[in-house]
Amino acid sequence: MKVEKRLIVNSDKGNLLQELIDSMNECRRFYFSVAFINFSGLQLLLDPLREAGKKGVTGKIITSTYLNFTDAKALEKINEFENVDLKVFVTDKEIGFHTKAYIFEYMDSYKVIIGSSNITQSALKSNVEWNVEVISKSDASFIKEVLKEYDALWERSQVADEKLIAEYEEFLKTLKGNQASQQLIFEKPEYITPNRMQRRAIDNLARLREFGEKKALVIAATGTGKTYMSAFDVKSFRPKKLLFVVHREEILRKAKETFEKLLPNERITFGLLTGNYKQKNADYIFTTNMTISNCYHEFKKDEFDYIIIDEAHHATSSTYQAVLDYFEPKFTLGMTATPERSDGNNVFDLFDNNVALEVRLHEALDDELVIPFHYFGITDIEGIDLSDVSIDDIAEVTKRLKVNERVDFIIEKMEFYGYDGEKRKCLGFCASIEHAQYMAAEFNRRGYKSTCLHGGDSSSTREEAINRLENEHDELEFIFTVDIFNEGVDIPSVNSVLMLRPTNSPIIFIQQLGRGLRKHAGKSFLTVLDFIGNHNKTFLIALALNGSRYYDKESLKVAVATGFANIPGCTHIQMDKISQERILTQIDQENFNSMKYLKEEYFEFKKLNQGRIPYFLLDYLKYDGAPDPVKFIDKEKTYLQFIAKVEKTERLKALLSDDSFEKAMKELSSKLPLKRVYELVVIKYLLDHDHITLTTAKNEILKWVKFVDNDSVLHAFQTLNQDFYDNGELSRNLRLFDLQDGILTKTPVFESILAAEEYRKYIEDIVMYGIFRYEKEFKNEYYGVPHFKLYEQYKMADAALLSNFRKSHSSFRGSGLLTNGNDYFLYIDLHKDADVEERLAYKDEIKSTREFQWQTPHTTAQHTNTGQNIIYNKARGINLHLFIRKYKVIDGKNEPFIYIGKGNTTSFEGNKPITVQMELENELPYNLYIEFTKKV
Repeated sequence: MKVEKRLIVNSDKGNLLQELIDSMNECRRFYFSVAFINFSGLQLLLDPLREAGKKGVTGKIITSTYLNFTDAKALEKINEFENVDLKVFVTDKEIGFHTKAYIFEYMDSYKVIIGSSNITQSALKSNVEWNVEVISKSDASFIKEVLKEYDALWERSQVADEKLIAEYEEFLKTLKGNQASQQLIFEKPEYITPNRMQRRAIDNLARLREFGEKKALVIAATGTGKTYMSAFDVKSFRPKKLLFVVHREEILRKAKETFEKLLPNERITFGLLTGNYKQKNADYIFTTNMTISNCYHEFKKDEFDYIIIDEAHHATSSTYQAVLDYFEPKFTLGMTATPERSDGNNVFDLFDNNVALEVRLHEALDDELVIPFHYFGITDIEGIDLSDVSIDDIAEVTKRLKVNERVDFIIEKMEFYGYDGEKRKCLGFCASIEHAQYMAAEFNRRGYKSTCLHGGDSSSTREEAINRLENEHDELEFIFTVDIFNEGVDIPSVNSVLMLRPTNSPIIFIQQLGRGLRKHAGKSFLTVLDFIGNHNKTFLIALALNGSRYYDKESLKVAVATGFANIPGCTHIQMDKISQERILTQIDQENFNSMKYLKEEYFEFKKLNQGRIPYFLLDYLKYDGAPDPVKFIDKEKTYLQFIAKVEKTERLKALLSDDSFEKAMKELSSKLPLKRVYELVVIKYLLDHDHITLTTAKNEILKWVKFVDNDSVLHAFQTLNQDFYDNGELSRNLRLFDLQDGILTKTPVFESILAAEEYRKYIEDIVMYGIFRYEKEFKNEYYGVPHFKLYEQYKMADAALLSNFRKSHSSFRGSGLLTNGNDYFLYIDLHKDADVEERLAYKDEIKSTREFQWQTPHTTAQHTNTGQNIIYNKARGINLHLFIRKYKVIDGKNEPFIYIGKGNTTSFEGNKPITVQMELENELPYNLYIEFTKKV
């Protein structure tokens, strides 16, 4: 037998955790020897260990007390598995223990993995680790040597019985008093640097100010460091006087301490302005909105150079408005985790629609701004049948969930998976108040200290319960609730979440998940147990976990089938086979482009909007997990047309009866989602000005991007002038702009539309939504000409606009190969239509993450100029841009292409068509490679 060797690293191509799981599923016996075992890593292996036991697979595990890093809780948990023998190598000052070896025994061979990884979540999933896998016959000398060494270590180690674990646990507790000295770090203000999120925000704020903007909003999840970010920006801005306004007094002192830490020795005085403190003469004043609203007239209008509004979603209230209207600072910064407001007012407008940064859940995980979560999707017990009931029928859902056997089942799973930390601090999200009260009562009856909180409870009752949950010495472990903890309530030490209700909204799912993701010294991960029933909207869980507002059926199926491999960092998502198959079946059966589905999505979103009609596209940017409103536009040409159809409102029908307004809405809506921002930035300026020059336009565009070339600005003007429309497009679309002598103006008909306030606000909404969404997806980067971002979605016709094509843009459709000068655009369907004749079926294939095979159109011969340009592209300076999609049509709708960058021909054969082998200039990300090549 040939000895096989392989290097295993944690990357987008896989990780050690998956390798261990796969190996445990296939082996007869296993033997681990690792220096450290944390519960964070062990929890990820609990199901594989249990499944191994069911199949009669036995194992031995050796770990150690080296550096006191192994968790006593992890040792206790391993001992629960009857199929696993556990020993501990007890170290002393002379002898350390640092092995990391995983051995798997098969019928006539062994797999040995030796390297750097212990059993911790980081080592198994995200750390930079090197592990070498060797597979060899049982009688190989290497295998014999490894097993001999393992046996010797096994003999030297102690059986991990209750006595040893108890003594070790007691010893760890004695170290706790000394932890502070061990954890002290060399921290001086000059060495504290911004994280990635903070740096992006600071750079964007500086750019906005450079172009004269005086207000901006930063949207980032709780616990991501917004206060530090604001302090860094203040340090850069250097205002003489600062006003920091918060909604709640309890966070005021922390904000002041943060600023004092980052701005020492600056000859700045810091003061509090509250009911008890009146330090009004300080340079930097920290106050509550209630306090400042009662005394703002005591200050000059221009007293403060810089004002910061924390929890800015409250700033639309009258209390804040009076203060903000009075002061005239050089700059105002708003910060919020939740830009949505229940009173219907728009926090974006308050900050001049300048969003300096938006960080949602997946980005926060990627930047390690929040802790990772371990999600376990568990099939609910058989007795719970929700297949024939509407999720909105809360009374019936509650009735069916109130089952004693289900409570026992939840407790069984909860005890099996455990939690991180000394004390369990758990939020259980229920279907109704009655359900929450039932769960609390049943848990208390079984000896688990619990309480129920809901919207009817007073703030003091809520505060008392939260304080009890956070208190390490209080017996309260569970708070069962309905929706009051979805957002806005911060309980940093929560280490467990129970999803006990059917998921009917990705938004609510993400909000509830987010309650436990705040960083806290007492936890390194959040345990999430989701009890998945058989209701017909189970697949919404997949939408929430996938982390993308823009999805198709195929990408969603691949994400589910691969355990959401694209999730960043140490976060782990695991569904049992029944739940996974149930969700995959539902995704297959659902038509995501049908009017039925789109209406359900819309009305669910409307419900979260406090039942108010979401008239504006911007409403959808306020919630993480919101549906993509461009799908509604695709269905009915404009968003208002879609609302008018589903809501059947006479007001909207009357509004859309104005032919000019309707055509203007269609013309602007057709540009969404933006693939370059230039045109809409120009339109934004013209909403408030009579004309715009090329120079002014460039300056306006530079507020949103780092650089723009002059020709692209001119091309944007010509595009708005409809220079590249064909006759059909000119007859269908309303002309909104005129271009003469390099100056762009509004047409009289567009002027008249904007003069009507009711019309103008909907025009503004399209413009601002387009710009905000562009900024979120493309950031402020300059992508050159052609203006393509790697792995972004594009339609065939987009290439004309983005390559500054000067002929009719409508010519860019309907062919697999289009050209503009030295730029060749290749559009490729990986899976051909079943009815395409065999002789016309192109053999296009992704060979690897760096190799691609493409067949030219059947008319292309080698001797032609086009053929020569393709097969000798690099020598001839020809750029071959590759756009690929898995399927042409899904759910009756043409799919967009994914831009995978440029390819260079390495070899070729045949004629009419030419089969070309290419090397990709950018290696295809592994998750995208899997999405394109995996069949589900």
